[in-house]
Amino acid sequence: MANVADTKLYDILGVPPGVSDNELKKAYRKLAKEYHPDKNPNAGDKFKEISFAYEVLSNPEKRELYDRYGEQGLREGSGGSGGMDDIFSHIFGGSLFGFMGNQNRSRNGRRRGEDMMHPLKVSLEDLYNGKTTKLQLSKNVLCSSCNGQGGKSGAVQKCTACRGRGMRIMIRQLAPGMVQQMQSVCSDCNGEGEVINEKDRCKKCEGKKVIKEVKILEVHVDKGMKHGQRITFTGEADQAPGVEPGDIVLLLQEKEHEMFQRDGNDLHMTHKIGLVEALCGFQFTFKHLDARQIVVKYPPGKVIEPGSVRVVRGEGMPQYRNPFEKGDLYIKFDVQFPENNWISPEKLTELEDLLPSRPEVPNIISEAEEVDLQEFDTTRGSSGGQRREAYNDSSDEESGHHGPGVQCAHQ
Repeated sequence: MANVADTKLYDILGVPPGVSDNELKKAYRKLAKEYHPDKNPNAGDKFKEISFAYEVLSNPEKRELYDRYGEQGLREGSGGSGGMDDIFSHIFGGSLFGFMGNQNRSRNGRRRGEDMMHPLKVSLEDLYNGKTTKLQLSKNVLCSSCNGQGGKSGAVQKCTACRGRGMRIMIRQLAPGMVQQMQSVCSDCNGEGEVINEKDRCKKCEGKKVIKEVKILEVHVDKGMKHGQRITFTGEADQAPGVEPGDIVLLLQEKEHEMFQRDGNDLHMTHKIGLVEALCGFQFTFKHLDARQIVVKYPPGKVIEPGSVRVVRGEGMPQYRNPFEKGDLYIKFDVQFPENNWISPEKLTELEDLLPSRPEVPNIISEAEEVDLQEFDTTRGSSGGQRREAYNDSSDEESGHHGPGVQCAHQ
């Protein structure tokens, strides 16, 4: 049973601290099968957590360290002797704090800083034609006066309060044989693990080791890029002493277009035409995303039905990294019918002679009842349902008067 109230690795596998090796293995196999990247590509981080937890708990020595000293035991070894970073480097390329804090180490073994994520709004025209723009942002860079040391040589001393860890560990006894381990940022060094005398601090960075600098990035939005796609600037994120800078990642956010909607490499648009155009052919023009004037013709005699869709091949979006290949343009036609009484009865008779003949009128028997066909507002809904609901309510009330189990007497 764990002596320290730290059960995070057990929780990852969904098992209690006193679990047997056999049950531990069963739990791991079940979760590993469910979250394996081949089966669940979006669960890569979860799979790593599961693998890490099993790596520690299936090893008797590591499990004992974790049960007795928690995360700190894994990091420093039993009683603080020896580091355990090789475990985390082997699995994640990072330390325990890197694993728990979503950080990692680079290939050269240095701790890697966090990535900086920035949204970048782009128009559909930008994604169609490609665009080069400049982005200005502020980031931390190593102070050039002290080379990121924070002061003159020898001025930096290890914090005695936390022994250079940057964190303080407090252990509180909850019950006999059960203690709770609490970890907090060292207030003396603000979590840096080092302190500098005020008189020895660098005047430029005031001992902070980094200063703010404005960085201008030249961003190339390639033709065919999509909403949610990322543009990465490697190593351009905040700098810090002994840390390899992370990346600046720009997340493309496509702005809504007034005419086109995008679906992969295809474009969709809606065009309104009149009844005469739907029956007798038409021609119209529109401005494409690259400012070309496009002429669309449809021959007389071919009818366009309301809501029908026609396609123009090769006038969609360019493919990413293959811009000479394009998707298709789909045009949905909204047929506008004329207003009521738009033509005189005499002309209407002439028009009917030109249109396809109507079906024969069925024989009407004398008992038939004639009804009026009226306009219907779709926003208000049908009143029949309300009448039926009222009828049901009244029926319920009537039945309620009799009370349960009451029947009418028959004479």
